[in-house]
Amino acid sequence: MGNPSSSSPKAGRHFLQIPGPTNVPDRILRAIDRPTIDHRGPDFGRLGLECLRGLRPIFGLGEKGHIFIYTASGTGAWEAAIVNTLSPGDRVLMFETGQFAMLWKKIADNFGLVVDLVPGDWRHGVSPAAVEAKLREDAAHTIKAVMCVHNETSTGVTSRIGEVRRAMDAANHPALLMIDVISSLGSMDIRHDDWRSDVTVGGSQKGMMLPPGLSFQAVSEKAIAASKTARLPRSYWSWAEMMTPNQNGYFPSTPATNLLFGLREAIQMLVHEQGLANVYARHQRHAEATRAAVRGWGLEILCQEPGELSDVLTAVVMPAGFNEAEFRRVALENYDLSLGAGLGKVAGKVFRIGHLGDFNDLMLCGTLCGVEMALLKFGVPIKAGGVAAAMAYLAGPTISNRGESRT
Repeated sequence: MGNPSSSSPKAGRHFLQIPGPTNVPDRILRAIDRPTIDHRGPDFGRLGLECLRGLRPIFGLGEKGHIFIYTASGTGAWEAAIVNTLSPGDRVLMFETGQFAMLWKKIADNFGLVVDLVPGDWRHGVSPAAVEAKLREDAAHTIKAVMCVHNETSTGVTSRIGEVRRAMDAANHPALLMIDVISSLGSMDIRHDDWRSDVTVGGSQKGMMLPPGLSFQAVSEKAIAASKTARLPRSYWSWAEMMTPNQNGYFPSTPATNLLFGLREAIQMLVHEQGLANVYARHQRHAEATRAAVRGWGLEILCQEPGELSDVLTAVVMPAGFNEAEFRRVALENYDLSLGAGLGKVAGKVFRIGHLGDFNDLMLCGTLCGVEMALLKFGVPIKAGGVAAAMAYLAGPTISNRGESRT
């Protein structure tokens, strides 16, 4: 028999290991797979309130402040953050931490904001020292907002937002703090209140384990006050339009009803069943196992600061002479494994392993096995034992036949 063509149906399940969209659990698919209900009826009001209230602990938002849900991607949440709080010509401080930080900058540019961009090498997060220095220089308080990407999905670098907040306090500057947690929400410990964030934006398709289509915002009272004098045009994104119907679980326009059924199920799984502390610990564990594999292969992790390594994804630098796009094609065609592409400045140089969402030890081992096989098939000179290093980390101490642990 000849070899099957690459277009032939494949046995088994596709490994979707990009850092979002992530695998959607079957029970969330089942929750979405139901008849649509009247979005003005009483059943929908109860659903809406459950979702709006259920997101609060995931954002680290207490009793004060507001949650908004939009039918949109995370890009919509970026835009909503800008148009609700700022005016044409306002100055904002942003940081070149990767592709998604630069895309948020592009939106700010499009709305006529004056962007003070701190250049970066795409291997480090936001520098708290640079934040403090920039704000101290701004004695007239012309900077109206500091805008940071918490977990940069293109690089696998997590910025230290708590330190950013302390830098802002040290400079005694009144700027709003806006944070993109699109790829860390539901996977890492988000502390909207503790960080005194003013607008924290997220999306449905990553740690929240949903299909794309919903974006979320946690918003402070300080940001709500700013929205009352902001002069950028807004209609669909208007917080003022959302607040009154949201009080009873409704929305000013037609929402993505069936995705909200899925969101309610995701909240049940993350908050009430698994527990957020356990979810975050699981992501930390899988991230460290992945890094053990990469180091075992003798490859380089893009993030250079140990305290900024992401628990959501790992960006791996390809050796000179090996193109990541061609490598990913080999992984997909031979092992039905999708890995994240290099984006922007690191296109062709970096591939990304997503290890977030509905994920367990065996799924991670299968992913890393596929990566190792693809690296070997592509001819990348790696050391043996990367998968074994990850397995050893995940297995932990051995267990004797009498049930006693042995180190």
